[in-house]
Amino acid sequence: MQKRRLGQTDLAVSALCLGTMTWGEQNDEAEAFAQMDRARAAGINFVDTAEMYPVPPRQETYTATERIIGAYFRNRGTRNEWVLATKAAGPGNGIDYIRNGHPRFDRRQLQEAVEGSLRRLGTDYIDLYQLHWPERSTNIFGRLGYQHNEESFTPLEDTLEALDGLVRAGKIRHIGLSNETPWGLATYLRLAETRGWPRVASIQNPYNLLNRTFEIGLAEMAIREQCGLLAYSPLAFGMLTGKYDKGARPEGARLSLFSRFKRYSQPQAEAACARYVALAHEHGLSPAQMALAFVTRQPFVTSNIIGATSLEQLDENLASIDVELSETLLAAIEAIHTDQPNPAP
Repeated sequence: MQKRRLGQTDLAVSALCLGTMTWGEQNDEAEAFAQMDRARAAGINFVDTAEMYPVPPRQETYTATERIIGAYFRNRGTRNEWVLATKAAGPGNGIDYIRNGHPRFDRRQLQEAVEGSLRRLGTDYIDLYQLHWPERSTNIFGRLGYQHNEESFTPLEDTLEALDGLVRAGKIRHIGLSNETPWGLATYLRLAETRGWPRVASIQNPYNLLNRTFEIGLAEMAIREQCGLLAYSPLAFGMLTGKYDKGARPEGARLSLFSRFKRYSQPQAEAACARYVALAHEHGLSPAQMALAFVTRQPFVTSNIIGATSLEQLDENLASIDVELSETLLAAIEAIHTDQPNPAP
């Protein structure tokens, strides 16, 4: 398993990261333990979670994923073998049960969020602590057009200063952003440089064959600023595996269980997805492995976050690390992208 440097830190993380957002909803504790064992045996040392998980978020399951990971560390005694990443939830998105319904990134709430994650994860420190999405309103989660809104949100200076205090206290080692924009990333980097506060080590945004918008404004920043992408949804909620081809909804699959997930299943996305799946088959490849290999090979990607609900799926995803995409295949991928660019941003 290839290792890559996390930003400008001294941490080396596996090129594939184990995603966990199904644990506590679609996967129980025993299944989660088996996934962590299998991933570690394959050379993965990087696991990503969030206080909000599992997904879809519900008050009844809130924090279950972190608690499962904490139980794993207690059971296996392997905390020091993992680079552990988690996230603090921002406001909105129907999570009115988190911090009295008004989660913000101020000093008091970040302290509360970190302490809660540390307790559930059963650890003294978090390697990478990420802001799950901006506190301010901006064009994320599928919204392309930016509409400015003069609103009140915690100044980024206050947020970064609060994170600096948590780093100095030894509770977190490094910080990252998620679902962030070029302006947000640039501002955090500038503040770190001018104030001596922690430098953003990574940005976790969606990136897959159906959504390559990261390439437009953030890819160059990721490379030049040594703040690489932790790519989430590399299989577009499973669409790029081909299992939803021609409108199929397999029993137990995410899109079959949860009707709210429509980001990657709109008509244009389904049409483009069918072309990518067919292309993979033409070249004798698993559609999932082709899609994952495309993401992992990008020079702005630090780690590709893979998720699975079964060990069979996990094994297929893990094997993508050894898949080489030919120049002919890459050209064919670009041809589809040119014809149907970003159908599911």
